[in-house]
Amino acid sequence: MTEQFDYTTTEHVVGPEAADPAAEETVFDERVRAEARLIVERYPESRSALLPMLHLVQSVQGHVTAEGMRFCAEQLALSTAEVNAVATFYTMYKRQPCGQFLVSVCTNTLCAAMGGDEIYRALSEELEAGHEETAGTPGAEGSVTLEHAECLAACDFAPVLQVNYEYFDNQTVAGALETVRALRRGERRSPTRGAPLTDFRDTERQLAGFFDGPGAEEAATASAAAPETVRGADQARERGWTAPPMPEEVELPPIPDKK
Repeated sequence: MTEQFDYTTTEHVVGPEAADPAAEETVFDERVRAEARLIVERYPESRSALLPMLHLVQSVQGHVTAEGMRFCAEQLALSTAEVNAVATFYTMYKRQPCGQFLVSVCTNTLCAAMGGDEIYRALSEELEAGHEETAGTPGAEGSVTLEHAECLAACDFAPVLQVNYEYFDNQTVAGALETVRALRRGERRSPTRGAPLTDFRDTERQLAGFFDGPGAEEAATASAAAPETVRGADQARERGWTAPPMPEEVELPPIPDKK
């Protein structure tokens, strides 16, 4: 019998194979709970903290587990159904353990036409892994999780891939293969732009809003904007083009009291 949730409350029903609550307390120790409270304090409504809190869970466990969803529900006074709905909707929340490196290959229309499909097939053969499968032991040095990705918002550099959400632009099959082989050897190639590579869990910690691990200082100040991407904005500044001014006063909706 596996774990079952009461999807109408924050309570849960557990079977014999469910995790020991004491073990959960150890995984999500007081430090993690204190960081969860810091995340909640950023928002006028506590439920708004769910997205970064799920990243915090992934930084601890390497993916979003049932225990992690229960932890978020308890911290935010949500039902497990609400947390599960979010965790299963967004692709950045992984339900299976991730490798040290997450390699995301864009196979959307433009990247696919420019070679993204060939890159994905080559990496899949190299790693002997399919979508959301891991070569090596998840989390271990040199382990790589491969995934298809929808548009990575870098069409001007197609085809692109990301490693732990850092960009590698204008890719070729040969270049992508060498990047992945280097990762398997323990080497970290520099992304085309943005911050230096860190482990998946360190990246997740940054996405939760904590810049205190390896590469965090560089990540906090790095820019992923490329000259080609911001060329239109640069030309607008050079030519004095501006958007219509905003009204001096804008009536905002009332913010309810934080619960």
